[in-house]
Amino acid sequence: MTNYQLSGVLRGCDRDTVWVVDGRLSDRQPAGPLEQIRGYCYPGLLDCHTHPGLRRVPQPLSVEQIRQRLSILARAGITAVRDAGGQQNPNIAHRTGLPKVIHCGQHIAQYKRYPRYLAAEIEPKDLVGEALRQLAVSDGWIKIVGDWIDRSLGADADLTPLWPREVLVDAVQAVHEAGGKVTVHSFARETVDDLLLAGVDGIEHGTGMTRDQLVEARDQGILITPTVHQIRRFPEFARDGAKFPRYVRRMLAMDAEREEHLAMMVDVGIRMLMGSDTAENVAEVNLIDELIDAVDDGIPADRVMAAASYSGRQYLGLPNWQVGAPADVVVFADDPEQDIAVVRQPRLVLIDGCVPR
Repeated sequence: MTNYQLSGVLRGCDRDTVWVVDGRLSDRQPAGPLEQIRGYCYPGLLDCHTHPGLRRVPQPLSVEQIRQRLSILARAGITAVRDAGGQQNPNIAHRTGLPKVIHCGQHIAQYKRYPRYLAAEIEPKDLVGEALRQLAVSDGWIKIVGDWIDRSLGADADLTPLWPREVLVDAVQAVHEAGGKVTVHSFARETVDDLLLAGVDGIEHGTGMTRDQLVEARDQGILITPTVHQIRRFPEFARDGAKFPRYVRRMLAMDAEREEHLAMMVDVGIRMLMGSDTAENVAEVNLIDELIDAVDDGIPADRVMAAASYSGRQYLGLPNWQVGAPADVVVFADDPEQDIAVVRQPRLVLIDGCVPR
C-alpha cells in the first residue's frame, strides 16, 4: 500500500500537512518511501441523498449493479453516501475502495402516495411499527415520505401531507427512543410544522419552508438537504402533472422562487447537507453536478464544499482529519471554492488509503 504526504490547503483542518500511513491518517511522517501530493485537500466528499440500492421495478438490483454505481461515485471523489431510501442495503456490495454507506432502509409511504415499487406502503396506523422495522435493517437513519401529490382529489390534486400529526410524532419518538434518526421528504410548506413539532432529524428538499420554519429548523439542529439539481426539475414535474392545475401552479411557483429560497436558507444559517437525489443515473448526474448547480444557483462555494465534506461528515458522525481515521480524502490541483468546476477533476481520491478503481 502506498503511503502519502498531503500538503497545501487542508480544508476543515488546522494543519497544512498530513500523512497517509497504511491506509490511515497520521500526524507523523513515516519511514520509507511515500508519494507527495500538494493541493486543495478535503475529507472525502459525502452525498447525503442518493439511492444506490433503489430500482423502479420489482426485481432487485444485483450486487454487481450496486457495486457499479458505487464505483462511479468513488472515482468522482465521493467516499461516503447516505442512502436516503432503497429496497436494498448497498452494503451487500461493499469491497475495498467503495464509498462507505449509511443505509436508511426503504422509503415509508402510504398506499398509492409515492412512485410505484419504491416504498414500503402502509396505512397511517402502521407508521410506528414500520418505522421501527426499517430502523432495524438500517444504519441508524430511516426515510419517511412527508408529502406527495394526492391524485384522489381529482382536479384539485395537489401536494398534501401523508400522515396525521399525532401519528408522525409517535413514529419519530419511537425511532428516537430506539436510538435512531429520521429524515423526511418534504416539498410542501403545509408539512413542515408537523415535522418541526415531531422533532425530525433531517428534511430533504425543504422547498416549501418559510423563513420562520427555517429558523426553527436551524435552532432545533435539523439537517436540511436542498437537492438543488432535483428541485431544478420542478417544471418537468409540473408537465408530468399537467392535468392537475393546483399542483402545476405550486411546482412552477416554487421553481420561480428557487434561487431566492436557497439564498434564504444560506442567510438563516441552516445546517446544510449536500445530496444529489440520484439512483440509476449516477454515470450522468451525481453529487459533482449537485455542487456545481448549487453554486450556480447562488449558494457560496465555501458553504457548498463544507457541506459536501467536513461539516456534512461531522453532522453525520463521520471522521474528518482525526489521527488514526481511515484515509478518505479528495485532493484538487486548484481551489474549488474559487472555481467550483474544479470538482470535476480531482487530482487524487483515496478511500481507506487506496485509489478507487
